[in-house]
Amino acid sequence: MRSGLITSIAGLWSVLVLSGVLRAQVPPPPGSSMEAAQKIGIEQRLNAQIPLDLKFRDETGKEVQLKDYFGRKPAVLALVYYRCPMLCTMTLNSMSAAFKPLKLEMGKDFDVITVSFDPRETPQLAAAKKRAYAKEYGRPGAENGWHFLTGDEQSIAALAQSCGFRFFYDAKTDQFGHASAIMLVTPDGRLSRYFYGLEYSSSDVRLGLIEASGNKIGTKTDQLLLLCYQYDPRTGRYGLAIIRAIRIGGILTFTALSTFIFISLRRERRKNRANSADPIANGKSKIENSA
Repeated sequence: MRSGLITSIAGLWSVLVLSGVLRAQVPPPPGSSMEAAQKIGIEQRLNAQIPLDLKFRDETGKEVQLKDYFGRKPAVLALVYYRCPMLCTMTLNSMSAAFKPLKLEMGKDFDVITVSFDPRETPQLAAAKKRAYAKEYGRPGAENGWHFLTGDEQSIAALAQSCGFRFFYDAKTDQFGHASAIMLVTPDGRLSRYFYGLEYSSSDVRLGLIEASGNKIGTKTDQLLLLCYQYDPRTGRYGLAIIRAIRIGGILTFTALSTFIFISLRRERRKNRANSADPIANGKSKIENSA
């Protein structure tokens, strides 16, 4: 019991370090080893291609390949394991909470691919998780857009390696040490963005999905926001790009003023032309002037 608690605390500590809540100089919790901590981590591999020919099983037990879920839409990819007593449940809960406010529609605008990194887990367990989180998400499309996969050790290792996701299995506690993050993937299977920790910003996820789609989803307003906000790989978040925002603000201000001046001048010209073309108005104006 005590060793299981220590492993869970060590996993949480690693997540906090990765998410920026704790700093690198903070020592690991008592009872954990630096060697174990070094086995846990996420190395961003932006623009790297994930192997789409890898085979897994979906919630029904059907054999699938990752490429079955790509080609048209961006995807959110999460590596978890379904029996996880703490971090994975928190990750999935946070994912659902981040998806709910999105105007983007799961299954139509993007897919979610959740892959277990425990090769012992079964499609039946994946199906139970899918039912629970489709209900939790509470919006149409979850059944077709949120996928829960299981696979063998070889496929899991290849996928995790391509994403820079490091984890380890502790046989004493029958648990995995791992960090928590979600990754955004382009329609052709390239890693686009990483979001760390146990809480994911809906606005960050929205902007990330729009970028991953090549601006093929989202509104004009979303695309304008992307001009002002920039992804920071160090924090795994979007932040205001001050210089870029100032430039865009200046351009918009100049455009607005130019438009106002143009419209004003055009109205003045029209008014002058109308007056010069109206002989009655001109005659009346001359009489008034002579009087």
